[in-house]
Amino acid sequence: MRKTISSGHSLCPLIDLYTAFTPRLLQASLLLFCLIPGAALCFGQQPSQSANNVTMKVHADQTDGTLPPIWNWFGYDEPNYTYAANGQKLLRELAALSPVPVHIRVHNLLTSGDGSASLKWGSTNVYTEDAQGNAIYSWEILDRIFDTYHALGIKPLVQVGFMPEALSTHPSPYRHNFPQGSIYTGWTYPPKDYAKWAELVFRFAAHLRDRYGVDEVETWMWEIWNEPDIPYWSGTREEYFKLYDFSADAILRALPDARVGGPDSTGPGPKGAEFLRAFLAHCAHERNFANGKTGAPLAFISFHPKGDPKWETGHVEMGIAHQLAVIETGFKIVSSFPEWRNTPIVLGESDPEGCAGCTAKTHPQNSYRNGELFAAYTVEVFHAIYEMVRQEKINFAGAVTWSFEFEDQPYFEGYRELASNGLDKPVLNAFRMFGLLGVDRVKAVSSGGIPVGEIVEAGVRGRPDINVMATRKEHEIEMLVWNYHDEDIAAAPANIELSVDGLPASAKQALLEHFRIDATHSNAFTAWKEMGAPQSPSAHPYEELESAGQLQLFGSPVWFQIDHGSAHVQFTLPRQGLSLLRFSF
Repeated sequence: MRKTISSGHSLCPLIDLYTAFTPRLLQASLLLFCLIPGAALCFGQQPSQSANNVTMKVHADQTDGTLPPIWNWFGYDEPNYTYAANGQKLLRELAALSPVPVHIRVHNLLTSGDGSASLKWGSTNVYTEDAQGNAIYSWEILDRIFDTYHALGIKPLVQVGFMPEALSTHPSPYRHNFPQGSIYTGWTYPPKDYAKWAELVFRFAAHLRDRYGVDEVETWMWEIWNEPDIPYWSGTREEYFKLYDFSADAILRALPDARVGGPDSTGPGPKGAEFLRAFLAHCAHERNFANGKTGAPLAFISFHPKGDPKWETGHVEMGIAHQLAVIETGFKIVSSFPEWRNTPIVLGESDPEGCAGCTAKTHPQNSYRNGELFAAYTVEVFHAIYEMVRQEKINFAGAVTWSFEFEDQPYFEGYRELASNGLDKPVLNAFRMFGLLGVDRVKAVSSGGIPVGEIVEAGVRGRPDINVMATRKEHEIEMLVWNYHDEDIAAAPANIELSVDGLPASAKQALLEHFRIDATHSNAFTAWKEMGAPQSPSAHPYEELESAGQLQLFGSPVWFQIDHGSAHVQFTLPRQGLSLLRFSF
């Protein structure tokens, strides 16, 4: 007899009586057991008759390559948030996502200032000069940042930037006042003296080496500057190449086995593509500004793909096709260079759009950020990246999600962040789902899936992409299921019929755990709105919101019989919803 876990009243007559007397939100959170011999074990709410009916098949005994953790990379502009209370709280949560170390990339590690942070700003004041122009080095603020990472086992993607005030060729004005005026002030300019700059970079690398040890620091990655193809760099292209050469040479003098890369350029759109090609050509063939030899060291290649959401007649329409097309373009550019075809690629910032510090209040297209759409979009993008890497045979290291947290800002203001005032957003739970997956991928297909090529070409604008990824560990199968659409509008849920075969013959029963992200599960934003959107919640309501922000089970775990290596599950999944199902046997 096949045992089924179902949300469908057609398979379990008792659910009709249940749904007549149970509030809707409670239905969505409970697991029913039907008592009719041979009937189904029934899940949650009954499906809509107009819903998408989707069949998914997972073959637990058929390997499908690997699923390396390319997702556990994060970044932010404001390095001083690292050791703030909510920053440390969030970093602890990121470090706990999986057994694999998380990677962190931040701006402003060499920027002058007193260590105070604001939107798109931070500083460490590592370099100043006395009246005679002699260098003065100070590592106190920098050490607070890296000590926090080191204590949590985090691997920094060390960004060498930005220009200290005393070295800038155009130092005044130096600190910007975002969102007023331009952010591209004195920190964006080339150094007055490349020898002094190189000495700073050498001492920077040597200090980290001496403080944390060669063995540890040589596991980190080092990249030079940020987006030098736009006004983040106010010099010429050739001046950036010179900065890169002097910086790489200085790092390698301190750490001969360091992995140095770049250029972390934008796009590549038309301008970014030209810049990336020129940079790769410089590293391959041109004269090195620092040592006069041919070429420059390049241990990894990085660029920044972004999406393009729009506000369309009262709702958000995501621009996933733009982000994926840019990734595809970057892959093709790297592959066009025989010297770099097998070089690891890092997407230094890979996001739905470009400005983490721009709120939904002033940019309504950013209103996706607080809820489950950000989580579903994130899974959709990573699934596409996995498929594109496999198709293009790319050596891919990771994709940095440029989202962290913003101190001293209103609750759920609509910044692109993983948590608001210490309350986790649904997108962080998407990463928790990734953390539950194994590395050994198994074959999984969905009748509701859209080929990645079509999504790269046109996005998800017609039918939704209702899809699945699956992995296995010893005595365990994990399945990540999502229902994504670019448009954030109401739609019927999907009826999912998921079958798993190829389970070990020795396995006679399994424990099913079903984790869920949607409007009412793993969603502190919804809970906060239902609480009246308080800006100063007291201790007990805050604890309730903290709990609502964790990854939640959809019903209770349940044991069921495995029939000849097969199992069968049925459930409904709302638009922009995600489910992580784990069978343990």
